[in-house]
Amino acid sequence: MNISKYIDYTLLKSTATEREIIDLCYEAKKNNYYAVCVNSSYVALAKQLLLGTSIKVCTVVGFPLGAMTTQAKVYEAKKAIEDGASEIDMVINLGFLKSKNYVSVLKDITDVKLAIGNTPLKVILEISEISKNEVIKACEICLDTRADFIKTSSGFTKSGATLTAIKIIKKTVKDEVKIVASGGINDIETALKFIDAGVHRINTSVELKAESVSV
Repeated sequence: MNISKYIDYTLLKSTATEREIIDLCYEAKKNNYYAVCVNSSYVALAKQLLLGTSIKVCTVVGFPLGAMTTQAKVYEAKKAIEDGASEIDMVINLGFLKSKNYVSVLKDITDVKLAIGNTPLKVILEISEISKNEVIKACEICLDTRADFIKTSSGFTKSGATLTAIKIIKKTVKDEVKIVASGGINDIETALKFIDAGVHRINTSVELKAESVSV
């Protein structure tokens, strides 16, 4: 197995410099990763740096809290696509989910999905902040919205992906929505465990070097 095509190579810290984005894209090209994931202000730069490659540019909206208005998420997503983003990762509104305001959660995701058309949408659940039942409910909502991926976490909370959460998500969505394992995946061995559990992509901020990726 060659896991390089599973990897979304990520740099989302608020202090990320242009030099660091340049390095990120260079490392992504060197290792032939699937995508880079950057904040929306760096989408145009990343797109330029990756011209002539198959590497996608992914960006985040409503990040990292998910608590802004749906209209703000929609605008951010559409602008990112104009700038060259190939995929959109949006954070679910956790407050609405915990309030059992499922209609608003549904509308939040649906409106972003409708705004971006065929561009793949990943919905970030932030699994460390919600219960098992809330994970299941969020997954059911994602099914209804026709989201393309469910992503475990933003990387900005107390913990990231777990195999237990992946099993819950997989059991709920089966093969109808793809899964991204995100948060705390810093080595090949851990990445492989998540791939074996059925995830389709690995989100990591650690360079998994090309010579280590083919296993």
